[in-house]
Amino acid sequence: MTTFKLETQRTILRPLTVGDAFDFYDLNTDPLVLQFTGDDAFESVENAKEFLSHYSQFTDFQVGRFAVIDKLSNEFLGWCGLKFTPETQEYDLGFRFHQRFWSKGYATETACKCLEYVFISLKIERIVGRAMSENTASIKVLEKLGMVKTGTFDFEGKEGVLYHLNRINYLEHQAE
Repeated sequence: MTTFKLETQRTILRPLTVGDAFDFYDLNTDPLVLQFTGDDAFESVENAKEFLSHYSQFTDFQVGRFAVIDKLSNEFLGWCGLKFTPETQEYDLGFRFHQRFWSKGYATETACKCLEYVFISLKIERIVGRAMSENTASIKVLEKLGMVKTGTFDFEGKEGVLYHLNRINYLEHQAE
C-alpha cells in the first residue's frame, strides 16, 4: 500500500487502510451520518475490514477516499476524496465525517485539497458531486468549492442533485 498523503492546515489525508476498520465501522453506525448517503451500516468491524481489504481505487485509478486524520490529536475525523466509476467514466467527490466534526469546515478544507490534487497533479478534466436534495450541508460545500448544479436525478426514490466542476473553471477560479 502506498504511503501517499495530502495535508491541509489541520488534517492529513491518506488512503484508507484495513487498519482504519474500527473507525470506518464506527463512522458508518451513526444513522444521522448515513441519512443522506443511501448506504447501509456495516454489520461488524469485520465487514468494514473486508470492505477495506478490497478497496482498490488508489491502485487502480490514482484516486480514492482518504482517511481524514487530525494533525494534532491523530484522531480519525471521517473521509473525503474521489471515487472513479469506470462504467460512467466519472470522478465523484464525496465526504463523510463524524457528527462532532460537522460545521467546522473540515469537508470544505479537505475537499479543496482533493480538488487541487485531481485538477493540478492528475490533470483530470471533470468531476461530479451528488447529494440528496435534502442534504443542504453537503450542497453548501459543493457550491463553496465552485461546483455548478447541472441537474437532478433519482437517488433511491428521493430527489438528488448533480453538480460538476471542470478543470478549466477550477484553474480560473484559483487564479482570481
